Amino acid sequence: MSHFAEINKNGIVQRVLVAEQDFINSGTVGDPSNWIQTSYNTYGGKHKLGGKPLRMNFAGINYSYDKKRDAFIPPQPYNSWLFNENTCRWDPPVECPNDGNRYVWNEEKINWEQIVWDEKTLTWILAE
Repeated sequence: MSHFAEINKNGIVQRVLVAEQDFINSGTVGDPSNWIQTSYNTYGGKHKLGGKPLRMNFAGINYSYDKKRDAFIPPQPYNSWLFNENTCRWDPPVECPNDGNRYVWNEEKINWEQIVWDEKTLTWILAE
C-alpha cells in the first residue's frame, strides 16, 4: 500500500489516502491523473527511515503540488516566514530557541514567545 494525494486543477491537495496503485488507476476515486503518490516518511527532502525521499514532503490537505519542483509544499503559516528552496518548507525569520522550553510564534513581534502549562486552567499560557 502507498499514500496518494488528490490534487485539484489548481494543484491543491484535496485529500490523502492509502491505496494500491491499481485502485487509483481504476478510477474508483476519480480521474487517476489527479492522484500523485506521496511518502509518509518524507519531510523536508529527507526520508525519516533512511529511504529515498519522495516529493520533498508528505502531502497534507491544502498543501500545493509544484510540478516544476515535483514537490508538495505546505501552506505558508505566517506572512513573515520564508520559503526554503532546499526543503520546500517555510522557515521562521527567527530560529526557535532549543532550550527545552515550549514556544509559540508571535507574528506581530516577529519572534518566539515562551509558553508554560497552567495547572489552574489546564491550558498553555504565555510565560511571564
